Amino acid sequence: NYPGFPQGISGIELGQLMHQQATAYGLQTLLAEVTSLVPNQLHNLVSTSEGKFVAESVIIASGSQFRKLRVPGEAELLGKGVSYCATCDGPLFRDKAVAVIGGGDAALTEALYLSKFASKVLVIHRRNQLRASKILREKAMVEPKIEFIWHTLVAQIEGEGAVRQLRLKKTKDVTISTLPIAGVFVAIGLEPNTSYLKGVLPLDKGGYLITNEVMETEIPGVLAAGDVRHNSARQAITAAGDGATAALSAERFLSWRMSS
Repeated sequence: NYPGFPQGISGIELGQLMHQQATAYGLQTLLAEVTSLVPNQLHNLVSTSEGKFVAESVIIASGSQFRKLRVPGEAELLGKGVSYCATCDGPLFRDKAVAVIGGGDAALTEALYLSKFASKVLVIHRRNQLRASKILREKAMVEPKIEFIWHTLVAQIEGEGAVRQLRLKKTKDVTISTLPIAGVFVAIGLEPNTSYLKGVLPLDKGGYLITNEVMETEIPGVLAAGDVRHNSARQAITAAGDGATAALSAERFLSWRMSS
């Protein structure tokens, strides 16, 4: 739903186009994993898998990732029935029963999409009420392929080489049961990629970076933009706006540094 693309565009495609546009104007890029940031009053040391770099200003835009269940079998069966993306993997489960874990907008969006392919979609939620928007709740409740399992947690994902069943646990009486299933789609939200910043910069209780309205952290010259930031709308268009604001703030900081 990014403006300017009436037919829609995937996040990957949009990112590639942005990268092409930026490099056409001289931007230099390096693909590497950032392992640490050591800020100080003069320079910031950024350590990566491709070496160390010193910068007067740093914009942190490391985004977020899908939140994991962290139960046995989840990591082992990733790509073998465990997925975090219905639009990516949904067609693989045509005429098969699948489960969606979660109760928010993301979970119901996934469930509604999967109902186009799967024979049955079981939405498993730890509560007895959905957090999703009214319009999504109404659509899901009348979709004949979607069923709900309330007050339930996934304790384990089981299968040899492929997902075969879920081991479920009731939240009220801790009753254990099994559910034969071909695929499980985890949709319990996002978590920020800030583990390398713990103890370095202030984070909120969810692990998101705290900034002011112009994207500045408490350390001069260190800024944050996008999903990694506290109170972000978690949308591509707002992340782009954050990036523009952060770039302008970085420019002002560098101009001030040069003149002082």
